[in-house]
Amino acid sequence: MSKRLDYNQIAPAGVKALGGVYGYVMQSGLPPALVDLVYLRISQINNCAHCLDSHTRDLLKKGVKIDKLALVQAWREAGPLFDARERAALAWAETVTRVAETGVPDDAYQDARAVFDERELVDLTIAIGLMNAYNRVAISFRNTPQAVLEHRA
Repeated sequence: MSKRLDYNQIAPAGVKALGGVYGYVMQSGLPPALVDLVYLRISQINNCAHCLDSHTRDLLKKGVKIDKLALVQAWREAGPLFDARERAALAWAETVTRVAETGVPDDAYQDARAVFDERELVDLTIAIGLMNAYNRVAISFRNTPQAVLEHRA
């Protein structure tokens, strides 16, 4: 896979705008590790190698154990490894990411609202939309994962 173009250089204002949304999410009050778990799960669904690499590294730096990272994709079967808020956030991320298939049903909304207040749920949904946008940009223009760059060196 080779990079198609450098979108950071070509459209810096657009990338900066996405960065502004990222900054908003990071100051929203949602726990950073929770947001990164959601980002990792979305990137798994979308098969974004660049973002999978990036968010795995971020979560490891935040002290999340490799056992937990290995089971993000199968979080429903991971028992108590994921707490109630993490499970609710991951379920919400999955249904919102797959919106064309799921329509984000009422029961998914009720499950998320049982654990998140209105503001948290809006902020979480903004984070989900942002990561889906980042995934689409990185995949479309073949942004190379850091692990691949390190392997080449």
